[in-house]
Amino acid sequence: MGFMDGDLAAIWLSLKLASVVTILLLLIGTPLAWWLSQTTSRLKVLVSALVALPLILPPTVIGFYLLISMGPNGPLGQVSHALGLGGLAFTFWGLVIGSMIYSLPFVVQPLQNAFEAIGKRPLEIAYTLRATPWDRFISVVVPLAKPGFITAAVLGFAHTIGEFGVVLMIGGNIPDETRVVSIQIYNHVEALNYTGAYWLSAIMVLFALLTLLIIYRYQQRQSAIGMRF
Repeated sequence: MGFMDGDLAAIWLSLKLASVVTILLLLIGTPLAWWLSQTTSRLKVLVSALVALPLILPPTVIGFYLLISMGPNGPLGQVSHALGLGGLAFTFWGLVIGSMIYSLPFVVQPLQNAFEAIGKRPLEIAYTLRATPWDRFISVVVPLAKPGFITAAVLGFAHTIGEFGVVLMIGGNIPDETRVVSIQIYNHVEALNYTGAYWLSAIMVLFALLTLLIIYRYQQRQSAIGMRF
């Protein structure tokens, strides 16, 4: 089939990176999306713009600034050295940080849309039943926003799998450490190994297509359920 040991290692590393990034983004993105959906602060526009910034910035620009910040004299680099963690650039955890920033809007925006679609009425009813803010969020918001959580998780995972510019800038090309699938495809092309590049690229295309089919099919089912009521 044209697979090499490096291909399987790159696939495993990509899945590991995407899994870690998706979990962390859901933990961080959920309260951020909730605040954006509820606040009337003037800062909402600024925060929304910052969250959406990775959608329009070239990945190399994001990667460059992250590389500088993760360096010995950068803020992230100084913090990591002070904690005894060493440098972040050209490491797996450096990729995690970069991927979280680059994929942030793909998680926050679906969650924010789902929270805003709930409206205030369900929360007001829960309040009259003396539910605490935490109870209202867990018992009311989370179940009603389930489609948003699923969409955010799938998009965040898929977008992280497909990254190239950011991971190349801050991770380089280190086997078993930062060499993900997109970098491995680039290596195959540089080495004129078009067979290897073909198979890995075909897997990426199939993965992207399946991801979109899952999201669209799920949204279609939710719309059909909503029309029944």
